[in-house]
Amino acid sequence: MRNHEVVTKQPLLKEDGSLREPGWSKQLVQKYDRRQIRAPKFRIKEWDYYLVLNEDFAGAFTISDDGYIGLQSVSLLNFKEGWEHTETILNAFPMGKFDLPSTSARGDTVYRDKRLHMEYTVEEGKRRIRCRFDKFWQGKTFRCDITLEQPEMDTMVIATPWKEKKTAFYYNQKINCMSASGKMEFDGKVYRFHKETDFGTLDWGRGVWTYDNRWYWGSGNTVVNGRPFGFNIGYGFGDTSAATENMLFYDGRCHKLDDVTFHIPEGDYMKPWTFSSSDGRFEMDFVPVLDRAAKTAAVLIETDQHQVFGRMSGKAVLDDRTVIEVKDMMCFAEDVHNRY
Repeated sequence: MRNHEVVTKQPLLKEDGSLREPGWSKQLVQKYDRRQIRAPKFRIKEWDYYLVLNEDFAGAFTISDDGYIGLQSVSLLNFKEGWEHTETILNAFPMGKFDLPSTSARGDTVYRDKRLHMEYTVEEGKRRIRCRFDKFWQGKTFRCDITLEQPEMDTMVIATPWKEKKTAFYYNQKINCMSASGKMEFDGKVYRFHKETDFGTLDWGRGVWTYDNRWYWGSGNTVVNGRPFGFNIGYGFGDTSAATENMLFYDGRCHKLDDVTFHIPEGDYMKPWTFSSSDGRFEMDFVPVLDRAAKTAAVLIETDQHQVFGRMSGKAVLDDRTVIEVKDMMCFAEDVHNRY
């Protein structure tokens, strides 16, 4: 059944390391346990990625353990001035030593070395991102202290297998529409977030991936008619016959979509894009503002990323057929090809 909803609380994996029940859910009802994985430690990938975004600027924060490599990253993006800087620290063979939590609902995620101290903490109804990155850019230090409010609300959770390898799986939660307050500081400038207008998103992922994957992902949050509205769209890898990760969020409730397609201009990510949907419930135009492009090639690892930020306009349709109109909503959509 397409778009199968998982509602049973149960272990995520079976004895043989395969997914017990592929599909989507509103919360992490299936329990991830690293010890149940039937794959080498160097193939396990775990990450917590936060994006905090408003009309003028954004911060992105990654703590990850990808088995034979760790990737810790901070991005500062300035849409008004048209620049971004991403600084990344790579670690050899972490293979679980960062002790990332088995659930997004509790536990601290911490990374510390001589240059970077980054910490995500979870409290009742809120999350906090704190970071100090020495020599972030041009010898200058980046700092942030951001609070995201997370009331009781639906999220997007997906459990996706791969047909070609039964012990490969992708368990992912996207938490949209968390109102953001706090600040980032760099080069004498303070970037402030205001909870009435600004939002953060968490991309929480655990799993065992195959080596070569390409995916498309888009996400955004805004206020429509005085209430939080957000979307998560994506596809491209794994066996999605049980469910897609396409979802709308409005006033704390999720609305499941079928297939969404990214129409990206060939050869130029900065030309206007469009998005269409098989059920007619997500039809959007997208005008790019900034392409956060990154390429990495190091022995076994190769990545080619285009995370494109821009303004989206169009319509989204809720389950009850209510039409949500958005105009110039700042968001992002990405095209990423990874071999790692």
